[in-house]
Amino acid sequence: IIFQIKPKSFLLLRKLFFYLLPIFDTMRKFENSELERKSIEDFKKSKKTPLILVLDDIRSLHNIGSVFRTADAFLIEKIYLCGITATPPNKEIHKTALGATETVLWEHSENVLEVIQKLKAEKIKTFAIEQVESAIFLQDFKVETDQKYALVFGNEVFGVAQEAVAICDGAIEIPQLGTKHSLNISVSAGIVVWDLFQKLHFTK
Repeated sequence: IIFQIKPKSFLLLRKLFFYLLPIFDTMRKFENSELERKSIEDFKKSKKTPLILVLDDIRSLHNIGSVFRTADAFLIEKIYLCGITATPPNKEIHKTALGATETVLWEHSENVLEVIQKLKAEKIKTFAIEQVESAIFLQDFKVETDQKYALVFGNEVFGVAQEAVAICDGAIEIPQLGTKHSLNISVSAGIVVWDLFQKLHFTK
């Protein structure tokens, strides 16, 4: 016997299932409505994490969108989009940003060197995320709770330009043990942002 269930009935059964699931399982997935997501206005009014991201010559629109989404998740203060890095609105950026371009403050600049110099003049410590001599490994990087930081990420192929590295306050390297020693820029951003976020908020 095959029972035909109308779409409306199926949705009601699905909701009933999720409400009854905690009785049998303590690892129930949250519904989207349970996640206490901020509205755009609430996000803009919220106290921001003292981190600024600088993206220089990022060619992939999907990478740009992914960084916006990470920045939204951790209440990042601002993103600078430099050089050839595309800017919103853009449907390809939106595919991975999922609306984060509406919440995270951003600004475009042709010249990354001018952005770095501006940030340093504002007493913001600026670090290139790059494999360079004298770089600090991420796990060893110590944050100061009363200090604002800017993180510079470079092109997918060439990384952060040497001229930009030279005028930063320092460099942070993500330790890697495999054969590639290379990470996608959006992955690198997620790793570094989370590490500094948890050091700023959760480390006693």
